Amino acid sequence: MTPVQSIPAVTPIEERGYAHPEVLVSTDWVAEHLKDPKVRLVESNEDLLLYDTGHIPGAVKVDWTNDLNDPVVRDYVDRDRLQRLLRSKGINQDTTIVFYGDKNNWWATYALWVLQLFGITNVKVMDGGRLRWIDEGRPLSTERPAYKEGNITVGERDDSRIRAFREDVLAHLKKKGQLVDVRSPEEFRGEKTHMPEYPQEGCLRGGHIPGAKSIPWAKAIDPDTHTFRPAAELRKLYEQDNTLRRDAETIAYCRIGERSSHTWFALTYLLGFDNVRNYDGSWTEWGNAVRLPVEKG
Repeated sequence: MTPVQSIPAVTPIEERGYAHPEVLVSTDWVAEHLKDPKVRLVESNEDLLLYDTGHIPGAVKVDWTNDLNDPVVRDYVDRDRLQRLLRSKGINQDTTIVFYGDKNNWWATYALWVLQLFGITNVKVMDGGRLRWIDEGRPLSTERPAYKEGNITVGERDDSRIRAFREDVLAHLKKKGQLVDVRSPEEFRGEKTHMPEYPQEGCLRGGHIPGAKSIPWAKAIDPDTHTFRPAAELRKLYEQDNTLRRDAETIAYCRIGERSSHTWFALTYLLGFDNVRNYDGSWTEWGNAVRLPVEKG
């Protein structure tokens, strides 16, 4: 379909120098696989109503609040619930799951990260997300697809490899480990307790975890194309400008873990950092907790 407007071209994913380019697919790739029975497109948005206004044809919806999070405990669903969810979307053992969404793929990378907790590795992200697809004038559908029950088998959740808890962050601080605050500069400085354009709510104290580096998540994205920046630009941002080491243990955090999952994705898959964990308790936990240190400015 002819784009509705002239939009900036993007360098092919395989030419950007990523450590693991296979985790990203282009909008062209998605367009070519719309009817591929072994590919399931999954839209995951911050705006829970957005899917119903139009989505990529054949895509199913994953609601980050109700589908991935336990309704009683602030934690993720267990193995059985995730398995039922994925099977209900027609996902089989050999299905390639491709996430995309709004906010330049905040929630797409978040959903991918949650699935990684369960050892599900045949997952990818559509580079550029909803905005790139729409900017290119590609089709949207309001039809909710129905698929035959899938047969995927989900393993038990293992938080140890890529998830950090409050106690892990405290131990990390004692070791003076690499800590990345991916929120806005205003949140980092303690001037706001949520993103600037949102209601200021969610925690008692503003500021950041002592020793954290302020590297807003959006710096990894080209704002004109909505796609990830090439590896050379990402290396300059994270390794040169902020002196992060690829071989050092790294913990990323934000307010509730979604923006930091985006940075976790960039560091882990695009730059090949060895050991990155996402602290999903993030500032809503840290900024409300008793006896946890906070820095401002």
